[in-house]
Amino acid sequence: MTAFLLGILSSLATSAVLLALSLLRASRPLWWLTAACSWFTGTGLRRVYRRQSSAERSMAGDLVRARWIKVMAGRGNILTREAFAPLWSGDLSPASIQILLPDLHTPPGSWLDRRSQDVARFDPGFTPGLLRSQVQANTDYLAQAARTQRNIQLRGYDLPHTCRVIATDEVAYLTFYSDNAHGRNSPCLHAQAPGLLYTVALQQFETAWANSTQTLTTPQN
Repeated sequence: MTAFLLGILSSLATSAVLLALSLLRASRPLWWLTAACSWFTGTGLRRVYRRQSSAERSMAGDLVRARWIKVMAGRGNILTREAFAPLWSGDLSPASIQILLPDLHTPPGSWLDRRSQDVARFDPGFTPGLLRSQVQANTDYLAQAARTQRNIQLRGYDLPHTCRVIATDEVAYLTFYSDNAHGRNSPCLHAQAPGLLYTVALQQFETAWANSTQTLTTPQN
């Protein structure tokens, strides 16, 4: 009888552990745990997305509420997708939109070219000059979108391509790039203001902005 009871208890304990692990693997319980740890440590980390593309739905909701928006990207594809579409159509009108993309006017050997070489090592379809042409296409897109907007500033930066920053007055999405994967396959950190990670994201952006060159400003009437 004792062995029988121990077997039942052991089975119940195993089931409880498996249930707890399955819950933690689900997004929402894991986010709750992350938020609790963030509150205790002061980092401001709310969520961790395994791939930055998974954060776009949440990002779209944060952009709707934003009073201002700051973006620093490695090529800027996110700016042409659904999350940012309401900004270019005029449905949303934050006080300012500051955008940093790699400087296209830098000579060969710039950080843009170095990043392109890094990507070519793990992506055989990435030919020399492809990254530069992608940045150019996104810059042209933003230039067209800015024709009807007064609050967009686009600048170019020639600094190491270490991360992507998308920040508002309330949150920041921070993706650290690696030398062996596209940014879209990298984890994305969702940080709340105030908090250490949010502050780091803004500092990264402001440092790049202070050392950037003017590429596009909207016409003044």
